[in-house]
Amino acid sequence: MSEQYAGDITAQETWDILTEKPSAVLIDVRTAAEWAWVGQVDLSSLSKQHFCVEWNRFPGGVQNEYFVSEVEKLVADKEAELLMLCRSGVRSKHAAIALTAAGFKTCYNISGGFEGDKNGDHHRGTVNGWKVAGLPWVQG
Repeated sequence: MSEQYAGDITAQETWDILTEKPSAVLIDVRTAAEWAWVGQVDLSSLSKQHFCVEWNRFPGGVQNEYFVSEVEKLVADKEAELLMLCRSGVRSKHAAIALTAAGFKTCYNISGGFEGDKNGDHHRGTVNGWKVAGLPWVQG
């Protein structure tokens, strides 16, 4: 385990943790615009919900200074595994580090995020991530 956060996991590993561990929580740290226009994970088949807490505010991209306190209001159990998701795994890594520093025991970064890394043509959605793994999601 990294000193800063629990480490990186794939989208499929995330799904497995959510399936096997009732207390595990997925937190989507993308912006409100991304949630509305790009889509969101769908955990309904697991009888779970995810939480949406912006790491950076939309519009403007300014870091959300209340991020940690907003998560603390949603997740009281600091022993719960937190699975952090963004577009590609960059913002969610920062979020996992911040929440670990705030006392949450196990915070993972979902590598590849929701849309995944860019391919050779600089397009997302073909390399890795939640959508490419074929995991449930909804749009609009």
